[in-house]
Amino acid sequence: MRRSVVVALTLAATAALGAARLNSQSPGAQAATHAPITPAEYERWQTELSNWGRWGKDDELGALNLITPAKRKQAAGLVKDGITVSMARDLIIEKAIDVPCPVEWSMTRATPTLAMDRLSYPCIHGANTTHLDSFAHVFFNGKMWNGYEVKDLVTAEGGAAKNSILTMKNGIVTRAVLYDIPRLKGVPYLEPGTRIFVEDLEAWEKMAGVKAGPGDALILRWGRWTRRAQLGPWDVSKGAVGFDLSVIPWFKKRDIAVLGWETPNYAPKPAGDTIPGDPFHNFVLTMLGVHLLDRCDLDAVAETAAARRRWEFMLSVAPAPLPHGTGSPINPLAMF
Repeated sequence: MRRSVVVALTLAATAALGAARLNSQSPGAQAATHAPITPAEYERWQTELSNWGRWGKDDELGALNLITPAKRKQAAGLVKDGITVSMARDLIIEKAIDVPCPVEWSMTRATPTLAMDRLSYPCIHGANTTHLDSFAHVFFNGKMWNGYEVKDLVTAEGGAAKNSILTMKNGIVTRAVLYDIPRLKGVPYLEPGTRIFVEDLEAWEKMAGVKAGPGDALILRWGRWTRRAQLGPWDVSKGAVGFDLSVIPWFKKRDIAVLGWETPNYAPKPAGDTIPGDPFHNFVLTMLGVHLLDRCDLDAVAETAAARRRWEFMLSVAPAPLPHGTGSPINPLAMF
């Protein structure tokens, strides 16, 4: 009898802890303790935190300059088991509420001796395709990374004459650190509308025993694809998780070179959050010079890291060498 009571109390305590963790990540609870960054602060940071000119007036690599040969050698040293894990979502060819612009695939030839395919990306920067953003993707007041004037440099006819995806033709290889925030909070995924703060990132670092620094890739998981598998598709433009803008100075200080994530913003926004669009995505890409691995699928790499209790690994990214392109589909590989 006593054993049954103890088991029941333990289960109740576990359930209460899980509920508390879920409540702590709810948008309502966050709004009570974290006021949104104001437009005035955001505008001031565009001057105070900008990396424009840091690597010279002609630079087109941004924070990738921090990935030195020594950094690549450090990353290679993290490969202990010879295991590779993809961080890309399988291509989706069926339209859905969260896949408004699917890739187009067809078999153009299928004979007893030969088969050939046709693949088209109507929206490389779409909500379901894992891709790498170039600096020619978004702009601030008519200027892109490093202060280049967009006018005449990015056109529908000629594409991007500066800051194109071709600047990364030789690939990106660096140390990556996974920040698995659902695992930190003891839940399978975070609820849409959740903002991730510096204290969340540093709590994860304390628990995992690693942290991202100069030249590293920070990989953020909130559980988008786990949630989709459990609850089905939903409109991620209206329900997603992302960094609060208060994390921007932390990113500047840490000198992160690459950011990978499942979605680029949180939604719905809390009352008082009036900065339009995807302001974190746009700021780190354009003002800090941090290249973005958008729309990753991080479930497999999270399970692989957890099984080894190693949250750092070598990251390899190779974009298509598309002259004048503003982005490229990618299959980022984590190597343990």
